[in-house]
Amino acid sequence: MAKMPDTVKTTLADRVETHQAARWPQLTRMVVRFRSDYAYIDADDNGDIWPLCRLRFTGTADQWGFAIHLASRDAHEDSFLPNGQPTGSPEEAIDCACGLYLGDPTAWS
Repeated sequence: MAKMPDTVKTTLADRVETHQAARWPQLTRMVVRFRSDYAYIDADDNGDIWPLCRLRFTGTADQWGFAIHLASRDAHEDSFLPNGQPTGSPEEAIDCACGLYLGDPTAWS
């Protein structure tokens, strides 16, 4: 696996910020943290921060492996997106996780 370039990290953070503002404005912001080939996305609701999902860099900025955060185990688990694929865009991953945690299944259509 190729190392995640800094340009990909910057682009991902910008995409997450843009999508959060457009689709999930009820959240104050989303926080993106990087570790190795993973990007962790957390929701911030007026200082109350909780994990949403983990993205795995696949070598391209448009397709990421997806793992949902399971609050019951306080861990991430590789998962499928609503379209049945284990990889997708950052926006698809955010919508999947937010649809679950914010109780909005319309995010999956």
